[in-house]
Amino acid sequence: MILLACFLEERYFAMSPRSKLETGLERVLFASRWLLAPFYLGMVLALVLLLVVFARELVAEFAHIGNVDAEGGILLALSLIDLSLTGNLVLIVMFSGYENFVSKIHVADHEDRPGWMGTVDFSGLKLKLIASIVAISGIALLRAFLPLADTEVPVDSQRIFWMVTIHLTFVVSGVLLAAMDWITSRSEAHETAHRPEH
Repeated sequence: MILLACFLEERYFAMSPRSKLETGLERVLFASRWLLAPFYLGMVLALVLLLVVFARELVAEFAHIGNVDAEGGILLALSLIDLSLTGNLVLIVMFSGYENFVSKIHVADHEDRPGWMGTVDFSGLKLKLIASIVAISGIALLRAFLPLADTEVPVDSQRIFWMVTIHLTFVVSGVLLAAMDWITSRSEAHETAHRPEH
């Protein structure tokens, strides 16, 4: 009996420091998520930069508004849409990334809180990200195609080819990501349905 008590006491003291070390390490690892916070603050600065570029383009075009033709107006609108989509993308990544990886944003009672906030997980974030990239790429492609109607403008066929190739790559990537998420959700649902109850 005494030998058993000595053995248990040795096991307890042998495990105790390791347990404290393990707990401390886990706390440090968990707290390290705050190292991502400066990245999200940097995205706020990126939004400010996008706003400056947006305002500069708008002012530059309105300076010679009398000379703007239909194509120029469409190109301006596409440029501004492109910038606003990029700003939306930065905002989605900033809010969702911060909430998923750092800490919850406590604005649940605010009337202007976006409906998707707090509901976009990492999988949803990936899909929103690729969908935004496809939209931005599509607008850039449309902007490149518009001048092609003018016979006096030289056509850079190699540039157009690479733009179409890159756009199709984004589209295929988005479809594959969506398919993988769908397969994963189906397999998880299947496992949950066939899991034996205890």
